[in-house]
Amino acid sequence: MSPFVDRLNRARTAADSLVCVGLDPDLDRFPEHLRSEPDALFEFNRAIIEHTSDLVSAYKLNIAFFEVMGSRGYEALERTLTVIPDGVVVICDCKRGDMGNSARMYAKALFEHFGFDAVTVNPYQGRDSVQPFLDYTDRGVFILCLTSNESAREFQYLSVNGHPLYLEVASAARSWNTARNAGLVVGATQAESLAGIRAVVPDMPLLIPGIGTQGGDLETVIREGADEHGGGLLINSSRSILYSSGGHDFAESARAATQRLRDEINDLLP
Repeated sequence: MSPFVDRLNRARTAADSLVCVGLDPDLDRFPEHLRSEPDALFEFNRAIIEHTSDLVSAYKLNIAFFEVMGSRGYEALERTLTVIPDGVVVICDCKRGDMGNSARMYAKALFEHFGFDAVTVNPYQGRDSVQPFLDYTDRGVFILCLTSNESAREFQYLSVNGHPLYLEVASAARSWNTARNAGLVVGATQAESLAGIRAVVPDMPLLIPGIGTQGGDLETVIREGADEHGGGLLINSSRSILYSSGGHDFAESARAATQRLRDEINDLLP
């Protein structure tokens, strides 16, 4: 077992949870009393983390919601990372996809400077755009395979070698996974395709966004996506947790939404 998979398993056991909360902090959706605060981005994240960290395996920080704020956003990102408890897996959702020195610098920044446990990457440029991340063998690399957006079918379902492209990506990721630190991103709205993906990668972790606001079917995700041990999944929910209340009780409401999701998942596990 790789150090990263071991970390995932320990996080799941500690929280009895497959939940990953997506931190997509959108100032326009913050409670009104918080929007004018000078450190609103960090304070929102801190409150969410303090109220949910014992219920989750991971947090997924979407870097776009920090970058839009420029240097203030990066400061909030770094401060947010300091308040996530040890033992909870921290994923940077950045979907990096470049080659050569650029890929190496992205990997170094995310793993060495920021200290993320895992990242999301786009494999469109092939193995040499992913390998610099995989070379950090104690960190996780979630490779985009089948995404939850409406236009995913424009490319991802194209036939290649008699298979849809997303299965070719899954097969390639399996061959790249020599250090056993790779996983796949598979949108919950594509749950009908999960069984085929799981057949190609029986023991790789799957990061599943799209539960909640995007309407992914949780029961199908677990039935088709869980590995033979009843795990191998990180089920992400963002907006339906973060913005379950627009009032002063937003953090308490986020906790309740997280607990409901955790319990629903656990009830569905084999």
